[in-house]
Order: sequence, then C-alpha cells, then structure tokens
Amino acid sequence: MTKKPANTLDIVLMGREYRIACAPEEREALEAAVALVDEKMREIDEKTKATGERRAVMAALNLAHELLSLKLPGGFDMREFRRRISVMQARLDEALTSQEALF
Repeated sequence: MTKKPANTLDIVLMGREYRIACAPEEREALEAAVALVDEKMREIDEKTKATGERRAVMAALNLAHELLSLKLPGGFDMREFRRRISVMQARLDEALTSQEALF
C-alpha cells in the first residue's frame, strides 16, 4: 500500500485518476473546480468526437471564455474591469517614468 503524500488530493476526471498538490485549506475549492471541469469535459464528450487532450483543451477554452465574459449581478463586467486596470497601469508607468527622470 502506497502512502499518499501530505498536501495532495486524489481526483478523477472523465474516469481517470490523478494525484495533485493541494494545500488542506484549498481542498474544498479544488474539489469544486474538479467537478466543474469534469462536467465541462463530459458535455464536450456528448457533443463532439473529441477525446483525450483535445477534449481537455476544449473544456479549458470554454471555461476561460465563460470567465472572461463574466458579468455578475450589479453590472460587474470582467472585461471592463481588465481594461480599466490596464489603463491604471499605463498611467502609473507614465507617472513613475516622469518621476524617475527627476532623480
């Protein structure tokens, strides 16, 4: 019997078992993520002929697309948030550059 290393989690995706690193305090969130990924992979499996790596890539792309187009109640728009962060970073870079020129 092999001893399971501390801070790992055994998961199953599409019937295949994997052992991944996982801090104890992140276990519940990671299990939820595994369930979501498995669900997406099964949806793709039902709709396409994709298998293996291609199915995993398609699931990852679908999840990434959903995340990037996320709009939460109250009008939070992830794309607008990212755009505004980029504008703030550019302004900070400009301000820091002009300050560096003074010294």
